[in-house]
Amino acid sequence: MKALHIITGLGIGGAEQQLRLMIRHLPVHSDVVTLTNPGPVAEALTADGVRVVHLGMTGNRDLRALPRLVSLIRSGGYDLVHTHLYRACLYGRLAARLAGVRAVVATEHSLGESRMEGRPLTAGVRGLYLAGERLGRATVAVSPTVAERLGRWGVPRRRIHVVPNGIDPGALRFDPGARRAVRERYGVPADAYVVGAVGRLVPGKRFDQLVDALSELPPGVRLMIVGGGPELPALRERARRAGVMDRVVLTGETRPVLPRPAGPGGPPVAPAAPGPPALSALLSAMDVLASPSPQEAFGLAAVEALAAGLPVRYVDCPALEDLPPGAAGDAERVAPGPAAFADAVRRLRDAGPRERTVPDAVHHYGIARSAEQLTRVYASVLDRP
Repeated sequence: MKALHIITGLGIGGAEQQLRLMIRHLPVHSDVVTLTNPGPVAEALTADGVRVVHLGMTGNRDLRALPRLVSLIRSGGYDLVHTHLYRACLYGRLAARLAGVRAVVATEHSLGESRMEGRPLTAGVRGLYLAGERLGRATVAVSPTVAERLGRWGVPRRRIHVVPNGIDPGALRFDPGARRAVRERYGVPADAYVVGAVGRLVPGKRFDQLVDALSELPPGVRLMIVGGGPELPALRERARRAGVMDRVVLTGETRPVLPRPAGPGGPPVAPAAPGPPALSALLSAMDVLASPSPQEAFGLAAVEALAAGLPVRYVDCPALEDLPPGAAGDAERVAPGPAAFADAVRRLRDAGPRERTVPDAVHHYGIARSAEQLTRVYASVLDRP
C-alpha cells in the first residue's frame, strides 16, 4: 500500500510529531506533503527516509495550491490519502477526490468544545468542516471524547474511528543522569521541586496560571515550561511582574531527535540535537507535570509525563478521563486557576519523594498499538466499494 499524508505544517507540535512517530510504525509506504512551514519535523521525516514535499501555500485562501496538490496525488499513484489538521483536511480531501482517490482518511487532532486548533468554532468553521468531511471515507478521532464531539457536530458515527495518539514508552523512561544534567544546565538546584509544563505557548494552554501559582509557593519550587510560541514574551513579563522570573525556566521548543547512520553491525543512534535537551531528559528533571489547559482533544503531554513516572495534575485530559478508574496512576483532575494548582503542588511536595512508577495507561497508549488500529482503518476504507 502507498499512502500520502497531507498536513498543514511541519513545525514543532503534537500533531506533527505524532505523524512522524506513526509513520515509523505503519506497515505502509508513506510520503508527506506539507502545505506550509516545512519546519524541524520535515527535517526529521527526511532523515527517517520519508519523502517530504513542501507545497508552498501562502495562506488559507491560496487556491493555486489545489491544482498542484491534485497533480501531485495523480502522479504519485497513491492508494490512500490521509489528511491532518483543518486546512489540510479541507484541501486534501477535495484534491484526493479530484485526483480519483476515494480512500481518504482524516485525523481530527485538536477539536475542543469551543475551539479547533486555536480558532473559535463558529457556524462557518463547522459548516466548512462538515462539507469537507463528506468527501472522505473515515474520520479518525484521537480519543472517545473527540469522537463524541464529532458525532454531536453531525459527522455520521459509522464514519468515526477512534485511534488514540501513541507514545514510545521506552524513549521516555526516567533517567537520573539526565535529571542532573538538565538541572545543571538551567541552574536549578538539585533539591528544588520542579513543576513542569509542556505545550505550545498559546493563550489556550493557560500557562499564565502556573506562573501565578508559582508566586504563591515557597522559594524552593521552580517552574519549567517546555515549548515555544507567541505567548513567550507575555509569560516572561508576567513572571517578572510577579517577582518569580529567577524561578522560571522557559526552555523553548525541543527539536525532534534525528537518526544517525548505524556503525558496523549496529542500529541507528540518535545524535545530540542542537537547542534544548530532548523531551525525555526534560521530563526526568521535573517532579510533577501540570496541565492547566481547559480544553484538550487528547492530552499527549500528560501521557508522556506518566511514562516518565511523574505525577500529573490537569484540568482537562480526555486521554486519562476515558480510561477505567485507577489506570492512570497518580494523575488527578484539579479545578482551574492558580490557587488550585498551588494547593496541588504544595500537597505533593509536602508528601515527600515518591517512587517513579509507570501506570497501565502508558502501555494502553503505546504507539505500536495505535499503529495497528490505524492500519485496520486503512484496510476498511480500501475494501469499501
